[in-house]
Amino acid sequence: MEPIIQLKHLTKRFGGGEDEVRALEDVSIAIQPGEIFGVIGLSGAGKSTLVRCVNLLERPTEGEVIVDGQDMTRLSDRELREARKSIGMIFQSFNLLMQRTALDNICFPLELVKVPRREAEARARELLEIVDLAGKANAYPAQLSGGQKQRVAIARTLANNPKVLLCDEATSALDPKTTRDILRLIQDINKRLGITVVVITHEMKVIEEICSRVAILDHGHLAETGTVEEVFANPKSEAGRRLVYPDGVPLEVYSAAADKARVVRVAFNGGTSYQPLIATLAIECGVKANILGADTRNIDGRAFGTMLLGLPEDGAEKALAYIRAQRDITVEEVPDYHG
Repeated sequence: MEPIIQLKHLTKRFGGGEDEVRALEDVSIAIQPGEIFGVIGLSGAGKSTLVRCVNLLERPTEGEVIVDGQDMTRLSDRELREARKSIGMIFQSFNLLMQRTALDNICFPLELVKVPRREAEARARELLEIVDLAGKANAYPAQLSGGQKQRVAIARTLANNPKVLLCDEATSALDPKTTRDILRLIQDINKRLGITVVVITHEMKVIEEICSRVAILDHGHLAETGTVEEVFANPKSEAGRRLVYPDGVPLEVYSAAADKARVVRVAFNGGTSYQPLIATLAIECGVKANILGADTRNIDGRAFGTMLLGLPEDGAEKALAYIRAQRDITVEEVPDYHG
């Protein structure tokens, strides 16, 4: 089956010279028709830039964006406007028109393409039924809850019968129960209408809840991709392990990625923050330390508490020497660590 979305060697840079920012670098992803595909990463990973490249709200610096057989980067302005009708998008902030009722918000995209008012209203009422808001047709956004606003936004996006629905942090502003309700609605729309859904999020629970496959972005690079089960069961990238194991990587997982691991306990006594320490180990010592567990707190930029680090055997001595040279930090090896 031909993918409905293909991103080929996608690169996006902002600015130039010393101020250049590489938001995406050589990212290639293929998304199949009818699937719910997740894109996850920490803040600054490039997620929102990627999703905005799909409908060319951001034009890639390099690479191809093929949606439903068309290379979006090669379309004329008129052709691009037409192609965008098949790509719906919902946002964290809902983006509803505050002076319009729920019904009129849904009618708005139909008005733009000159659909007769009676036909537009009939379509809007159908969509209000689909998103379970039939009784809110005449309510204004200020009279709706966050979840209801997002349902109106989803209905409005469906007005032009899109083939693809892009969800950019669509549940980030919602409480946990409302998030689950919106995710179930997106699943229902996917199954009922056959719409391909791309979910952009920083929340693992969202990916677990509804996605079949996932791509992990890390500082603009594609760290790994696969089925949700594969990636969550055995994350192969450092970025994947940070997301799957936010409280620390179990030693057995760390050991699967390295031949041997030495575990050390680092105590922070009010000196440098642990984050620069980990980064500096990687940059200056060439040692990638894995956080196996931590009980730390940051007070006014100073770190207190303890952390268990997994160090690769070939770089452990260099890392230990570096850590021991730091002020307000003590370190000891944990020889029989079992997680």
